[in-house]
Amino acid sequence: MTPLVVGAIVVLLSLAAFFVIAARRRGHPSDDIDSFRRQIDALSPEARRQTSERMKPSDGRSTDEDGANGT
Repeated sequence: MTPLVVGAIVVLLSLAAFFVIAARRRGHPSDDIDSFRRQIDALSPEARRQTSERMKPSDGRSTDEDGANGT
């Protein structure tokens, strides 16, 4: 009788762990959407402007939009 009780407890604990893990995975569907939005925001012109301004030469001789000076 004791092995049967131990087996039942193991099965119940396994089922409880399974349901807890499943509930955690299902409970955060917006994480993927938030991650996608952050990636898109990082690609926006406003986000890129800061990087491109740092890469331009400071002497003001660049004539192109990207600072390549026609090359």
